[in-house]
Order: sequence, then structure tokens, then C-alpha cells
Amino acid sequence: MRKNKLLRIILICLLIVSCGKKDDLFPTEKRYWNVADYENVVRELKFGIKEYEKLPSLNDPESKVVVEKLINTQNYEVVLDDNELGLKHKNEAAKGFFNVWKDMCSIYTARDKTDKYLYDLEMVGVEKFGLGLQLRYFKLGNDELLADADDPKSDNVLSNINANVNAMVRNFSLYLDNVNDEKAFSNAGLNSLIDGLDTFFPKLINTYPDSDYSEMETKITLLVQKSKSERIKTSLINIQKLIDSKKKKEITKINLQKKA
Repeated sequence: MRKNKLLRIILICLLIVSCGKKDDLFPTEKRYWNVADYENVVRELKFGIKEYEKLPSLNDPESKVVVEKLINTQNYEVVLDDNELGLKHKNEAAKGFFNVWKDMCSIYTARDKTDKYLYDLEMVGVEKFGLGLQLRYFKLGNDELLADADDPKSDNVLSNINANVNAMVRNFSLYLDNVNDEKAFSNAGLNSLIDGLDTFFPKLINTYPDSDYSEMETKITLLVQKSKSERIKTSLINIQKLIDSKKKKEITKINLQKKA
């Protein structure tokens, strides 16, 4: 009896220690994760889980809370969209989130023997997390450039701002590469991929209508020809139409200025 009682006590103690460790590694009870939380979680997901173990997944009732927290955009929105916080503070936070997001991108890329993604929902979720983040990250960086410049309209400042926007446009184009691998996605994964096209690309183009989208347009043209998904084609064509409409407005604006 004493041995059984002792064994139960030991098991309970081990369970408590195990749960405490899990909560430390994946603090899902916290309302928002900061950059330090992300650094710890990403480190655990990349190096703390054995090859034969499954990663937290949206399809797993027990572990999906980790992924939901990982790709929850409110974690960075609560800081970066706060008008009460200073520009430099928000820009520093944005850099931290951006750097940790780049590490996140390598977590859910594994494929099975048929070349299908094992975690396509999670992978696309991470990528969409980054699309929304970049819209804030690059804007904050440009806002700080303007705030710190003696002459915000100088050629050097404008050149740096354009370079940052062009970098973001190129990063967005990388998301389009997923269309090349559309066969590797489940139906749910494709739906999430399409949601990213429909949600974030219009925000990019409407925010920066004068940017150079020539490389993106070339890629879209090729992908429309290659894709087997009518829904993906529709989304891509809509992006192209939006870019074209912004071009026409800019041409009209230039012509009116010349006449004036």
C-alpha cells in the first residue's frame, strides 16, 4: 500500500512539473505574446521537438491552441497599432516581430512521401501572419526615416523609402510562389492560401499604388496560365486588375498635372 501511495505521489509530481514546463514553453494563457515569448516558442518548435514527434497542429484538438496563438496577428497589432506608443518604440517592436517571423517560416515546411505538405494550414497561417506584419513593419520604418530626416523630401530619403516599399513588394511576390506548389496543398490549405491573396494584396496595392509591380505582374501572368485552380486564377486576375486600375489613375493624374 505504501509503495502504491508513493508511486501515485511521484506520478502527480511528475505531471505537475511536466505541465509547468509546457506552460513555460508555450504560454497560451497569456493574452498576447511579445517578441521574447515568440523567440522562446519558435526555438522550442524548431529544436525542442524530436523528428519523430508531431508539431502542434490546427487539426489536433490538444495542440491547436499553440498554433492559434502563434499566428494570432493581435500579438503584434496590440503594439504596432497603438497610437499612444512612441514611433521608435513601435518600430523596435516591429523589427523584433519581423525577425522572429522569418524564423517561423521554416517550422511547418515538411512534406510527406507524395510531396504533400504535412502542415499546409499552419505554413500558410505563418505566411499570412507575416504579410500583415510587413504592412506595418515597413511603414513604421519609413515613418521613422521621415521623422528623423532634416529634409523629408530629399532624394536620399525618398530613395530609401522607395527601396523599403520595393523590398516589401518582392516579399509579397514570394507568397505567390505557393501557387507553383498548389498540388501540395489540401483543399483547406488552398482556401487559406486564396484568403491571403484576397485579403493582403489589395491592402498592399491600395496603400502603395505608385510602386513598381512589374515583376509581380509578370509572375501573376505566368501563374494564371499554370494554375489548375479556377479560384486561384480569379484571385490572381483580380490582383492584376487592381494594379492596372491604379496605373490608369496615375496616368490620368499626370496628364491633368501637365495640362494645369
